[in-house]
Amino acid sequence: MVLLPLDFPNLYPESDGKPIADNTLQYHWIVRLVTNLKHLFQGKTVFVAGDLLWYPEQVTAPPAPCQAPDAMVVLGRPDGERRSYKQWEEDNIAPQVVFEILSESNSAREMLHKQTFYRRYGVLEMFFYDPESYDFWGQVRSEPDAEFETITLLNFPWTSPTLGIRFEMFADGLKLFFPNGEPFKDPETLFEERDQAQQQRDRAFAKLRELGIDPSTL
Repeated sequence: MVLLPLDFPNLYPESDGKPIADNTLQYHWIVRLVTNLKHLFQGKTVFVAGDLLWYPEQVTAPPAPCQAPDAMVVLGRPDGERRSYKQWEEDNIAPQVVFEILSESNSAREMLHKQTFYRRYGVLEMFFYDPESYDFWGQVRSEPDAEFETITLLNFPWTSPTLGIRFEMFADGLKLFFPNGEPFKDPETLFEERDQAQQQRDRAFAKLRELGIDPSTL
């Protein structure tokens, strides 16, 4: 008997039942990554998500292969809400970059499994970082079928070919920098700067109106 997807209504679960993070430090890193990466690609056709299940291929019976990277970047797909990332519904575009922020509960076997999965399904850059021990490693390639180059602290400072962001290690841990040299910031700092910029624009527009100038005509 041939089994069809209708025989398995929950073929692609929207949750793996695991918490987003095991501790506040890990959670802080995940939120900072996602927020800053979204800021980096604001206004561009790029999808950034955190802890979202990625299903790379359709299947007819469970279990469907999947992973939920702590952060992932998909160039060429629009921003927007998703319950999961089903690759066949996204022009078959795989995430090009993924990040994993480690905690004590993560085993070496689990990380090896993730690396194998990302390697198999087309990821170009994968980064693993433990914010407590400062351990870091990455795997990078130029195209899905190419060989990976291992990135370690010996390569630092190092710039991602895909994202253009710079990686550096300091006494207090890993730091990431935007292509313009500005460091990744805490989400609250980014929001404060955005609000301040908006207030400055509002004041400038109000001044123009006082002078009888319609800002929309400029």
